[in-house]
Amino acid sequence: MDDQVNAQRTADASASLMQGWMGRREVAEALGISAATLQRWQTRRIGPPCVRIGRRVFYRADAFREWMISRERGPVVPKRAGSAR
Repeated sequence: MDDQVNAQRTADASASLMQGWMGRREVAEALGISAATLQRWQTRRIGPPCVRIGRRVFYRADAFREWMISRERGPVVPKRAGSAR
């Protein structure tokens, strides 16, 4: 019984600690890209800021949102189709 209680406390502490953080897969899904693409972006330093702990990569949700806002540009204007001759 004590093992179950301790395991639950550990799980609760971990969940609390990781609140506000996202994993690579979560960020990739939010962007609609693969985790491999996001990893390539990180190597080129063009992706959102992250924290590496060993092989694991974490993104602070607020920093991810700020990065998205910083990438925002003006309205997208569709290219005009070529004129008929």
